[in-house]
Amino acid sequence: MIDKILDSPAAALAEVPDGATILIGGFGNAGMPSALLDALIAQGARNLTVVNNNAGNADAGLAALIAAKRVSKILCSFPRQTDSWHFDKAWRAGELELELVPQGTLAERLRAAGAGVGAFYTPTAFGTRLAEGKETRHINGRDYVLEYPIHGDYALIKADRADRWGNLAYRKTARNFGPIMAAAAKCTVAQVRQIVALGAIDPEHVVTPGIFVQRVVKVPALEGAA
Repeated sequence: MIDKILDSPAAALAEVPDGATILIGGFGNAGMPSALLDALIAQGARNLTVVNNNAGNADAGLAALIAAKRVSKILCSFPRQTDSWHFDKAWRAGELELELVPQGTLAERLRAAGAGVGAFYTPTAFGTRLAEGKETRHINGRDYVLEYPIHGDYALIKADRADRWGNLAYRKTARNFGPIMAAAAKCTVAQVRQIVALGAIDPEHVVTPGIFVQRVVKVPALEGAA
């Protein structure tokens, strides 16, 4: 019998090694798997490479992971907000390496990893510092930059509902990077609000099929949380 449900976030992340590449879903706090990040901090893995849309907000979630000095490199699109003080401090101190990736390119690099695409050309960032050292090509009158997929050892994502096979349905914009990160990682851990019986999720509403999910943890949502 296939049953991917684990008892706790701690059990789901017990085997994460030092140096792992972690894909973290969320657009700001929307869709951020906060319970999984708290468990990762408690678990103790260090020297992590993190991929996320931004670089953490305030003192919780990804920001807390950075504050705990567990992250050695981050790939993101928006590293600086008014409340990204933990990233700012670590980066200015030389404790954290940043690879800045335009948001559309970040999404496509993740999608390419899940789809088995070896590399792709995009016009985004051509002629800027972000294209320095990268292969470029002139195609049909336009200049392009060659970009490579982003693969993850683990993807930590948040969904609304799951069944024991790991089929996932999301809530509104909390979906964001979850589906493509799930496909791009060797091991996807999904934090969900509700676990339902097989067949309870309409097949048309299954955004991430269970084949891309290895572990599911139920974490009841706080009132008003995305």
